Amino acid sequence: MIDHVSIEVADLERATAFYDTVLEPLGLSRLVTRETTVGYGKKYPEFWLNRREGGGSASQSGFHVALRCADPETVDAFHAVALSSGAVADGAPGLRPDYSDSYYAGFIRDADGNRIEAVTFIKASSA
Repeated sequence: MIDHVSIEVADLERATAFYDTVLEPLGLSRLVTRETTVGYGKKYPEFWLNRREGGGSASQSGFHVALRCADPETVDAFHAVALSSGAVADGAPGLRPDYSDSYYAGFIRDADGNRIEAVTFIKASSA
């Protein structure tokens, strides 16, 4: 249903360096670079950074987007790379039983206050 998503950033150069690194574990790479926008994806731009007019920072609530991952290890890798690249932890990777028994996610906030989630769904193990 959703084709792509965009987030606003105050400093496009800083945000591009951050997302070049952070999106790599998810298999997303920079596909488009323009003066005021950068697009990431696998085959076409699915995740866009747009320079915020006038600079400034987003509200603390920012924007929230969840990026689907293949497995928990990819969620863990995204979270670790994001933190080592300057993001703030906003929920360590792990199961979220309040959402569902199979929901595994990790949350970060980027320098602009955007909340980025990496998520996968774990199949129940047979005992």
